[in-house]
Parts: sequence; C-alpha cells; structure tokens
Amino acid sequence: MIELENISLRYGPKVIFDEVGAVVGARDRIGLVGSNGAGKTTFLKALLGMTEVDGGRIEMAKFVTLGYLPQDGVSTSGLPLLQEVEEAFESVIALRKRLDEANQKLETLSPEDEAYHELLELMGGWEHELEMHEAHKVKSRVESVLLGLGFQMTDMERSTNEFSGGWKMRIALARLLLKQPSLLLLDEPTNHLDIESLQWLENYLKSYEGALLIVSHDRAFLDALCNKVFALSMGRLDVYTGNYSYFEKESSVRLELLGKAHANQKRKIEKTERFIERFRYKSTKAKQVQSRIKALDKVERIELEDTEKQIDFSFLPPPRSGQKVLEVEGVHKSYDDLKVLSGIDFTLERGDRVAVVGVNGAGKSTLARVIAGEEPYQSGQVVLGHKVVPAYFAQHQADILDEDDSALSVVERASPSGEVNRARSILGSFLFEGDDVFKKVGVLSGGERNRLALAKILLARSNFLILDEPTNHLDMRSKDRLQAALIDYSGTLLIVSHDRDFLEPLVTKVLEVSHNSIRWYYGSLSHYLAKKEEESLAVQASAQSKTVSSATGMSSKERRQCNARMREQLKPLKQKLETCEKRIARNEAKVLAWEEKMKDPEFFKKGEETQTAMTDYESTKRKVDRLYEEWEEVTQALATLEEELNQ
Repeated sequence: MIELENISLRYGPKVIFDEVGAVVGARDRIGLVGSNGAGKTTFLKALLGMTEVDGGRIEMAKFVTLGYLPQDGVSTSGLPLLQEVEEAFESVIALRKRLDEANQKLETLSPEDEAYHELLELMGGWEHELEMHEAHKVKSRVESVLLGLGFQMTDMERSTNEFSGGWKMRIALARLLLKQPSLLLLDEPTNHLDIESLQWLENYLKSYEGALLIVSHDRAFLDALCNKVFALSMGRLDVYTGNYSYFEKESSVRLELLGKAHANQKRKIEKTERFIERFRYKSTKAKQVQSRIKALDKVERIELEDTEKQIDFSFLPPPRSGQKVLEVEGVHKSYDDLKVLSGIDFTLERGDRVAVVGVNGAGKSTLARVIAGEEPYQSGQVVLGHKVVPAYFAQHQADILDEDDSALSVVERASPSGEVNRARSILGSFLFEGDDVFKKVGVLSGGERNRLALAKILLARSNFLILDEPTNHLDMRSKDRLQAALIDYSGTLLIVSHDRDFLEPLVTKVLEVSHNSIRWYYGSLSHYLAKKEEESLAVQASAQSKTVSSATGMSSKERRQCNARMREQLKPLKQKLETCEKRIARNEAKVLAWEEKMKDPEFFKKGEETQTAMTDYESTKRKVDRLYEEWEEVTQALATLEEELNQ
C-alpha cells in the first residue's frame, strides 16, 4: 500500500532519518515508537507530505486515503456537534444537496418537458447511491461513535465551539473514524480520553477495516492493537513483527546479540593487528602479513548503536506520617450552577495507593486540587493528618512554570532549606546536563517541561503524593522509570491517570468519581475493570430479561436464545462469588490468628513490633468488611439474574 525507500532527513547536525525504509500493508496495525525527539511526529508528517525529506522516496498506491489526528491544534467550525461530525460523510451530504436542489428545480419544470424526465432519472440514480451508502444509518452511526467517545445525547445540538480542547480532539477523532480512510495516522490518540472511552476506542479499532499507524506511550493500548512495531532511534528505523511487549523483548535480545558479536569481532581484529605489528618487518612472514592486512580491510565492522539516555531517579525516604493521612468530610464543590462534588466523604490512611478514575468532566482533577489545597470549595472540610507533607503535581503543571525562569532556578527555588546543592544533580538525573540547566522554560519541549515539574516533586520529600496525569509528554522509557520510582515510594499515593499499564502495579484501591458522587473499588486497576465489566454484563442481562418479559409475539426459539445469553452472564458472577468467599475465609483466618496472639499479655510489651502487628490486624479487619460488602453486591446481582431467568 505504501513503501518508503532510503528516506533521509536532517535538522542541522541532528539526523532524524538516515536512509530508512519500511512498508505499510493494507491491514497493518503499526505502533510507531521511540523516545521524545526521535522523529515520530515528523515520520507521520512525511507520509502526509507535510514535511519534505532530504532524500529517498515515498510510493503510495492510488487508492490510498490518509486520515491524521495530530496531538493538538485541531479546530471546529462552530456547527452543532451532530452536524459537525456528520460532515465526515461528504459524499452523502453532497448527494442530499443535489437531491434538494433537483427537487426545487423539478417544481419549476412541466411534467411534459423532456428535461423533467431526465432530471427524474438522475434523481433516481442519486437516491440509489444514497441507499448504497446506507444514508438512513448516518445519524445513528454518528451518535454511536460520539457516545462511545464519551459525549452525551444532550451534547448533540451544542455548538462545537463550546467544548474544551480535549473534547475538540474527540470530535476530530470521531470524524476521522467515520471517514474510514485507508490508513489512520493517530498521534497520541489516548491523551484526552478517560478509561471508558479509551476501552471503547480500542475495541472499535480492533475491527477497523483499514490500516493503523499509531504513536502512543500507552503500552496496554499498543499491545492490544498492534501486530507490527516501527522503532525510531538515533536516525534508524527497525521493524518488528509483533506487539509492543514482543518489541521490548526482541529489541533487548537483538542488542545483546549485537554486543556479543561486536566484542567477538573486536577480539579477532585486535589479535590480527597484533600479528601484523609483530611480523610486519620479517621477510619470512611477509606473505602472511599481507594476507591478514587484505583480510582486515575486507572486514565489515559491527557498530554498536549509541544508547539513548533516560531519566534515572528515586524518591528519598519520606518522613513517617500519622496513620490517618487525609479526611474529607461533606465536601461540596460547584462552578456557578454546575455541581462537581456533592457531599464527598472518605479517609486515606498511611500507605494507601489510590487511583482516581472516571469519565472526563466528572471532577477527578477538581478533587485532586481540592485535596492539595489548590482549589476552594463551598462547604465541608479537608483535613491532613499528623505530620503529613503533601506534594501536588497538576495536570498542566508544566504549563504554569514561568517561561523566563531557567531550569536551574526552578529547582533551586523548590529545594528545601539546606538542600539547594542537590538541584544540579537532580536536574542531571532528569537529563538536564551541562548548559541545558540554563535553558529558559519558554524554549523547553513538552517532555522537558514535564520532567522539570517532576524534578520539583522529587525535591519536596513528601510523604503524600497527589499526581494528576503525571505521564503526559513522557516517552515510554521515562514513564517506566517514573513507575519504578513510585513502586518503591513508601509514602501515600493518590494518582489521577487513564494509563492502565502505568497504574496496574502502583495502586491497591480505585476511587471512581462520577457526577456528584464517588465509589470505592478495593484492589488493582485490573480488578476494577473486571468489576465494571461484570456490572455491565449484569445490566445487559437485566435489560434482556425485561425485553423478554415485556415482548409480545416472541417465538419460543427467540426466548431460548435470549435466556442462553443471560445464562452466559452467570458464570463470571459465580466465579467472582467463589473468589470472594475464599478471600474472606483467608483473611478471617488471619484475624483469628492475631486475636489468639493477643490473648498472651506479652504480646503488648514488644513496642514497635506490637504497633506494626496491630496495624496489620486493623487493616485485615477492614479488608474483611470490604470483602463482605463486595460479596453482598455479587450475591444480589446473581440472585437478580437467576430470578429473572426463572420467570
């Protein structure tokens, strides 16, 4: 479909592409990966003809159409949302316009006129074309895509100028998906999506008819969609057949094998060079020396790739806080008539690791700002616990840095008293080296600004981190390093993010924020997603049951099929119930074991050991209470489903 051959591009001394080549097939799903600045966006723009390359050629089949979603900078025309996205169906709109104009003209012609009959014939052909395009389904298709991307039915008539930049990106994405180009070029499509709309997009793209070329730092997204990886690094482009996880494993193996081959070749060359030097002037060895010199000249030297640098840091051990880190009581937050938080109550304890999730606009970032003391609220209270030292990373933290400040001055001001000398070493670990530390914020890239903002957090020595989308603008390796540092962090963590792979090893609780309310899920992010899937299946089964009971004239075969679909929902619920009961039994056994130990008076005379044991005991009791709540929910859902099946 598309072939790139010997593409070269330089910006001054920096080599972006050094005679790279690749082929894009009609059904390829390609992840385009590389560190920030490797040339990923430039590669997309070269395909689009928006960037002129220095050398090489790009061959594209005549039938190929391209659709491009940039990282930012999209605009809207101000039409109502539904009408704006319907513009994706240009051919349908053009045919409808022709028919409208033809109908008006028809009224001016006499039925006896030959032009009247000719026009009728043309209109018949256009109407047939509309049928071929299934024009009657356009509205429902548009609504389906918009709802999947998180819009509401009440948004359909709103002017697109009313939406924020993130929602305008979704509008642009909706139009692209409905246009169905031969090749979709998506540059960070997940940046403005919440978890629910991200999962919808993932499922939609799995069945997309054309090819995909995706730039993303979301490992789970790439793993789910891609069957090929284009890896850009130091001007090279290497192709791997497999998803992102395969690429990571295979590239590591390739690098290791290349290193061994290089070392082996180096030893042989050094041995040959020593022989030549030793016997160069001995006539009896002249023929052998000349033979080795010629052989050495013919050797194709193995060159190791320069390794790209990555951030390298870890959080300093935070000071120990009290057991209760945060208490939120009856917090109400509104923006004029828009209620965002309504009577929110919850408590965080030392060591809690919480992911805050929910649809965009539900109030996740608002809640983070309220907790951090950055946002006023109308009523209630937010109380930090004993010796709690919070640090807050805002979603747009990098955008609020003073553009006239240097990187060094930013971190020096953030350094605690007596630790200013650490500023340079901290900057070095975040890839600000040499004169880079004197760069003005105004000239830094998005990734550099984010790294600088993270460096400020590192200097804070906080025992309560509040992070709002910290991975924006970070490349995959920098994100992995941040994740590793947070895994080792011993303080309390509350993080707003939609990156499933990033969150999975970090959190033990999930706080779902919906309009005016919150809901807790205890476990990892994958547990939360599985729970949401179960709830969705139960709702679908209930709806199917109601359809069965209210339908008239349904055949016995149709009833059996509907009941079979509902019975399919029983299995995951029963498995969930069984798992829950096992966890309850296991944790109740732990509680009983602790209580047996407490019968011994010596148990309470062991100082810090006793305190740690009591903390574990109380934590296990709370876990049992939560498991019983979960058990009741699953039992109720199961009972409802079985009751509906037995009706």
